[in-house]
Amino acid sequence: MSVELKNEFGNIDISNDVVAQMAGGAALECYGIVGMASKHQIRDGLTDILRKENFAKGVLVRQQGEDLHIDMYVIVSYGTKISEVAYQVQSKVKYTLDKTLGMAVKSVNIYVQGVRVANV
Repeated sequence: MSVELKNEFGNIDISNDVVAQMAGGAALECYGIVGMASKHQIRDGLTDILRKENFAKGVLVRQQGEDLHIDMYVIVSYGTKISEVAYQVQSKVKYTLDKTLGMAVKSVNIYVQGVRVANV
């Protein structure tokens, strides 16, 4: 599947993997996010942190009409306020996708898959 944009010049198809890469990159810029987690925990490993090239496994992109819905599976760092980190990720992802795609992001759902303690 892909995100479809239509304008006066024709159609633009953007792969869901590209949207997932942009959303994952925006999320990692937020304070308190350690990394992305797999949405299939049992199959891929319980709390594996995904590398940059595998963000698509931790981000689910759905398009309904003109709206985008993003589901993100993240790992947060210990000692941060999870609700505040999730709000910052939602704001950053919504802003980034709106500015780069020009499409309204209806919802950004955050699923915290784990908490990572820094090694001392």
